[in-house]
Amino acid sequence: MPDYNQNKHQQLVNQFWHNYLSVLEKHSIPVKVRSWYRKHVEEYISAHHGVKLHQHLPQHIDEYLTAKGRMTSLHEWQFRQIADALRLLFKEQIKPNWAADYDWYQWRAFARELEADHPTLMRDGNPSILVAPNNNPLIKKFREDNAELHLAFVKTIRVRGMAVTTEKTYEHWLVRFFQYHHWNDIANLDLSAMSDYLDYLALHRQVSPTTQKLALNSLVFFYREVLGKNVEGIYAYTRSPPKRRLPTVLSKNETRLLLEAMTGRSKLMASLMYGTGMRVMECVRLRVQDIDFDYCQITVHAGKGNKDRVVPLPAKLIPDLKLMLEEAKALHEGDLAAGHGEVILPAALARKLGKAAKTFKWQYVFPSTRLAIDYRTGVIRRHHIHQTSLQKAIRKASKDAGIDKRVTSHTLRHSFATHLLESGKDIRLIQELLGHADLETTMIYTHVIGKGGLAVPSPFDAL
Repeated sequence: MPDYNQNKHQQLVNQFWHNYLSVLEKHSIPVKVRSWYRKHVEEYISAHHGVKLHQHLPQHIDEYLTAKGRMTSLHEWQFRQIADALRLLFKEQIKPNWAADYDWYQWRAFARELEADHPTLMRDGNPSILVAPNNNPLIKKFREDNAELHLAFVKTIRVRGMAVTTEKTYEHWLVRFFQYHHWNDIANLDLSAMSDYLDYLALHRQVSPTTQKLALNSLVFFYREVLGKNVEGIYAYTRSPPKRRLPTVLSKNETRLLLEAMTGRSKLMASLMYGTGMRVMECVRLRVQDIDFDYCQITVHAGKGNKDRVVPLPAKLIPDLKLMLEEAKALHEGDLAAGHGEVILPAALARKLGKAAKTFKWQYVFPSTRLAIDYRTGVIRRHHIHQTSLQKAIRKASKDAGIDKRVTSHTLRHSFATHLLESGKDIRLIQELLGHADLETTMIYTHVIGKGGLAVPSPFDAL
């Protein structure tokens, strides 16, 4: 009898793994990694010995993946693979009632580590680390063959407090300019060389005026601000023909459909972006102390142009946001108990308030699902989620909702401004909420409001 029971049990086990491997095959998991998926599931089952799989609840997944996320020896791709293995197990094979609605996406997408040159790490990190690694051969040549010039460029742009994205963009255009002139005595290239390159961009590359202006700004900054040369005559060059581009704006109904197609944290973040007009990096970098529930407002620190501003907090999002903060606090307390819990602080504050890095008010509202090592300092931290995770979630939701427009994370900001303008809000107020330095930038939304082009009904409707 014991042998019969043992054989029966083994048959059930074999059938279980046969079914799981069939699920992996159905979802096109490569053959060479299926054994790893099985191993991840085996480890999960071992960690919950005595609890049958159909009795598992979402908190079992949360606790297990949170513990895995604190293992800094685990690579990002390994963590994502574990989360995916469990997703297929419960959503496709075990199929408990909660599995279909569970936010598997957050574990797979929000685990991505921040790159060494990510805006948060570069702006708020150790100022003694001037540049992050870059494998672009042109940029490597600039840094290695012209080290003194590159160091002067980086120091100048950092002293002026310019954005990391601006630094990377300027560096990109400088090396393309140097390559165009075959790296010949780059410190002494004259105005004619600059004008020649700008002509080349307009006539041969046919770039937009905005792109050409970026290249111009890069050259002016480097030769005037870094090298101290007179560049007044550089403005004699062929201009790219103007191309006015109107922003893509969702209707209120399309916005509702987009948000309804999203779940979990990505839905809350997209809702915040639409409800406040924040940019994607402003949203992911939001810290706990930036939210004021009593005054229903959010303070955006160090936005574009390194400026602060205040935006409205939608009252409808307060319950979900408070729940998100409870989850973030539980995660932070667990990190502290594990000997971690430190977050990166802005450089000046890190020197003055170093111990504040472990307080909850400085933590990110939307923390990554796993810890990561800052390889420049060796400190283990929990950063905010990667912005590309949110961007991909918005694009996917747009497709799922059947919206036939080019929808990006910035589309929500455009829609925020346009819908406020349609409701009768003063354009200067909208300018302040968006953080635009020039009213002319905000005026673009007057061209997309109303019904029909420029709010003019078509004469066809009068026939």
